[in-house]
Amino acid sequence: MGSLAEAPSNLQIPLIDISGYLAGDATQAKKIASELRSACMAPGFFQITGHQVPASLRAELLSKLSQFFALPASTKQALHRSQSKCLRGYETVGEQKLEGGFSDQKEGFMIGPDFPADALFLQGPNQWPAEEDAPGLRQVYTAYFEEILNLSKTMFRLMALSLNLEETYFDEFVGSKDSISMCRAHRYPPTTPEMANKSRGIGAHTDFGALTLLMQDDIGGLEVFHKPSETWHQVTPIKDAFVVNIGDMMERWTNNMYTSTLHRVISPVSTKDRYSVAFFNEGLGHQLIECIPTCLQPGEKPRHEPIRAEDHLRARYGNSY
Repeated sequence: MGSLAEAPSNLQIPLIDISGYLAGDATQAKKIASELRSACMAPGFFQITGHQVPASLRAELLSKLSQFFALPASTKQALHRSQSKCLRGYETVGEQKLEGGFSDQKEGFMIGPDFPADALFLQGPNQWPAEEDAPGLRQVYTAYFEEILNLSKTMFRLMALSLNLEETYFDEFVGSKDSISMCRAHRYPPTTPEMANKSRGIGAHTDFGALTLLMQDDIGGLEVFHKPSETWHQVTPIKDAFVVNIGDMMERWTNNMYTSTLHRVISPVSTKDRYSVAFFNEGLGHQLIECIPTCLQPGEKPRHEPIRAEDHLRARYGNSY
């Protein structure tokens, strides 16, 4: 992607206030669903405000994460994701490669719902540092996970309304005991002027699953790709907003009506660590992903063969590490 134009332009990332829906206002719910439909069709990215995830919890999580990432390498390596069949735990800088020619300049720490070691695909136990090494991290990260999981369920209800489906259409998919969800925190090291054009925080990619919710700090770095003009565009951090984007699974499910957009995290010159926390709700592994009826126009045929969610995810995860 390095050869593509990277000049800034005026692609607008929609900002949607969901507070009216959460307040039970039917008129607002219809308006928000319409805004979401438009944003999911293009550009496939938007930001939301009016949610109920406390600012104090978000700030406390970033503080606890900065303390965790400052731990000695040996302490973090003891929690390495290679010890987990479901990718839980620590990930070192440069370990993942999503864009040819670039190793991702980030380290990560991933958690999800706690399951026994013999659980289903992408499920299992978390790996945590000792409490004395990272006081309060487990408590705060777990509390944040529950809040963001609930927000994702809200977004899937709005997604259903936006597709002219029953509001509860996706409830079993995202709300079952066996639904796959995960939260991955990232630290991006400071970047020198010499390294800024030679590295990526995260290489260009589309997300694998259904829906992503991202909390970014005020430094930012997220960019989305505008295919018609072949240009990259910053997603400017907005106070108290979450970035939401469509993944490949939802694009397939909606017969390409909703868009899974290429995006990356650049490495702008910075003397500070940068942080982000991404939440992925991938749903039930046995769910058959086939064209949603309301996404098929008269005379139109499905663009994709039906596939189980787990099979789709296995193929994508296998190609990124």
